[in-house]
Amino acid sequence: MAWNEPDDNERDPWGRRRNEQGPPDLDEVVRKLQDRLRRLFGGRKGGGGEGRVPAGGEGGFAIGFLVIAAILLWAVVDSFYRIEPAERGVVRRFGTFVATLQPGPHFRFPRPIEYVDKVNVDAFRQFAVEATMLTGDENIVNVHVVTQYRINNAADYLFKIADPDDTVRQLTESSIREIIGTSKIDFVMTEGRGEIALRARDLLQQILEGYSAGIEVTSVNLQEVAPPEAVKAAFDDAIMAREDEQRKINEAQAYQNEVIERSQGEADRMLRQAEAYRERVVANATGESRRFEQLLTEYSKAPEVTRRRLYLETMEAVLSATSKVIMDSDNSNNLMYLPLNEVMRNAMPRGRVQIGSDTVGGGPLNPSSQSSAGGGNRGYDPRARETR
Repeated sequence: MAWNEPDDNERDPWGRRRNEQGPPDLDEVVRKLQDRLRRLFGGRKGGGGEGRVPAGGEGGFAIGFLVIAAILLWAVVDSFYRIEPAERGVVRRFGTFVATLQPGPHFRFPRPIEYVDKVNVDAFRQFAVEATMLTGDENIVNVHVVTQYRINNAADYLFKIADPDDTVRQLTESSIREIIGTSKIDFVMTEGRGEIALRARDLLQQILEGYSAGIEVTSVNLQEVAPPEAVKAAFDDAIMAREDEQRKINEAQAYQNEVIERSQGEADRMLRQAEAYRERVVANATGESRRFEQLLTEYSKAPEVTRRRLYLETMEAVLSATSKVIMDSDNSNNLMYLPLNEVMRNAMPRGRVQIGSDTVGGGPLNPSSQSSAGGGNRGYDPRARETR
C-alpha cells in the first residue's frame, strides 16, 4: 500500500484519519513504530486501549535493541585482525583457503564466514631423534640426531599434510637410516658425521618439497654416534688405534718436510758455492790470460831479460815452498851426518835452514854463510837444524 493510500480505517501512515486536519501526533508515531518492532521480534500488541503500550513491551524492545547492537559490535571486532611481523595469516572462507595475510592490520568477514589462522614463520622449531640403526657393513650404532626447521609457506604447512611436525620427525629418521644403511661403521663413527648430516638434510628437504609441506630444514646435526654398550670398549680401542696411526702419519710428514727443506737449503748452498767457485776460476783465468798477454808484449821487446826473469821467479816460487839444506861438498869431510828426520819434522815454511849460527834459503847463499858451513876440517855441523 502506498503511503498516501488510505487503509481500511481510512488512516494515513501517521495514524490519523484522512479527514482530520493538523499535524500528526509524534507520540502516536513512536508507539506505532514500537508496535511494529515488537511484531518483528515476535512480540504482541499491547492492550489497555489504543495507543497504550504495556511496560513489558518497552523492556522487550530495549533487549532487542541491545542484542542487535551487540551483534553488530561483535561483527566489527571479529572482522579486525592484526598480523605481527613474524606471522602470516591464513584465511579460510567456509573451510576453503582463500588468501594469506601479510603483517599489518586487516579486515575480513566475521566468523563463521571466514576464519584466520596465524602462523609464526620466523620461529625455529627443533626436535631430537634417538634410534638404533644398522650400517652398511651390518654393524649396529646408536644415533642421536637434532633437527631444526622453520615454516616458509604457512598455507602449505596447514593444509598440505595432516601433522607437519610428526611428519618431519619421521622423515628425519628415515633419511638418516637410508644414509647410514649405505655407509660403513668406520665412516659413520669418525670422519663421516658431517657428511652424513649434510646428506640427510638435503634428502629431507627434497622429500618435504615433494610433499609441498611448506617447511625449510635449516640443519641436521649428529650429536652422538656410539656403538652398543656390549662392544663399546672394542670400538674405543679401534678408534684410539686409528688416532695413533694418524698421529704417526702426521709426525712422519712433519719429519719429511723438515728433511726436504733442510736438503733443499744444503743444495742451494752448494749451488751458490759452485757458482762462486766458477766465478772465481773464470776471473783467475781471465786475469792469467791478460797477464800472459802483457808478458808476451814484454817478451817481444826483450826476450833474454824476460826469460831470465821468468826463470828466477819460477825457482823462487818452487824453492820457497820446500825445505832446503845447502852443503859445501868441496870443503867437507868424507863422512857427513845429516839429521834428515829432524829436518823433515821441523821444516820451515819458506825453506830456510839454519846451519850453525847462519840462516840460508829462499835466495842466493851469503858468502859468510858458505865459510861458516864449510871450510877447514870442521865439515858440516851435526847440530845444524831447520828453523822457522
